Amino acid sequence: MIVLIGGGSRSGKSRYALEYAERYGTPRTFIATAEAHDDEMRQRILVHQRDRGASWITREEPIELGSAIGSSDGGAIVVDCLTLWVSNLMFAGRDVRDEGERMLEAAVVHTGTIVLVTNEVGCGIVPDNELARRFRDLAGKLNQRAAAAAQEVWFMAFGCSLRLK
Repeated sequence: MIVLIGGGSRSGKSRYALEYAERYGTPRTFIATAEAHDDEMRQRILVHQRDRGASWITREEPIELGSAIGSSDGGAIVVDCLTLWVSNLMFAGRDVRDEGERMLEAAVVHTGTIVLVTNEVGCGIVPDNELARRFRDLAGKLNQRAAAAAQEVWFMAFGCSLRLK
């Protein structure tokens, strides 16, 4: 089963994803797409790791998300987050559409529950530069494809969840 959880920054997406996945037994795998390029991000990552606790297997995979999902054993997987992954792919010169399709194909055949966390990027103003507009467009299209593949879609706002699908 694929579950998509989206919303704005600091809306409670990650917390909700972890709580959701914990209902589905073990093993529990957290696939992190963030990269620690500075001290502040390293601190954020440490807080997330502490909050998850020792019952989670953590895999750091900023690029090869489809392979990481495909090589994970059953149970529950939380991928946090798709929008950071899109950014990583763009800066690596990878094709976001193709990589997105590979990731979703791996998610569809996975035997466990996959919870994909993503940011809603379409509720703000139109970005003022081409790179930011391209990012918004690619992330938005990936979010739409992920929502179409998902059996459940949740939107988070102010720490509250709203089921959309």
